Order: sequence, then structure tokens, then C-alpha cells
Amino acid sequence: MKINGPNQTNFNPYKQHLQKQIESKQAMRQDQLEISKQAKQLQEEEKSNPIREAHVAKIKEAVESREYRINYEKTAEKMMDYWSGKES
Repeated sequence: MKINGPNQTNFNPYKQHLQKQIESKQAMRQDQLEISKQAKQLQEEEKSNPIREAHVAKIKEAVESREYRINYEKTAEKMMDYWSGKES
């Protein structure tokens, strides 16, 4: 049988007190969500763009009627510009 004396390494008389402090701090915290002014502005701009909505509707109609044609050269050119950093 091994006896370590009064200074045991696993004994911490303040452990319960520290644990209570940690729990009380965690209970005080609440989740919050803050949206920046810029994000709010972007959301408003996105909602109210009738020109873009009309353009998207026109493309959807063309796709549904199978009249939409893809310009492969222009698409490839845009992809190359994007990946090479020449994006405009």
C-alpha cells in the first residue's frame, strides 16, 4: 500500500469552485447573430433588381424551349481569363 501524504497530486480543493465559475460564465453567454450594414445592403440590392430577373427569365424560357445555344469559344475564353487572373 502506497501513502503519498497530505500533498497528493490529484487533490485540488478549489476544483469545485473553479468548475462552478466556468459553468456560470457559460450560462451567461448567449448566441448572437450580427449582420453588417454591407451585408444588409447587398441583400436589399439583390431583391430589387428587375432587369436581372427579366434576363434570367428570358434565359430560362430559351432553355425550356431548347432554343438556348452555348457559345463554347466565349465560355472557354472566360474560363481561361478567370484561371489566369485576367478576369474583367
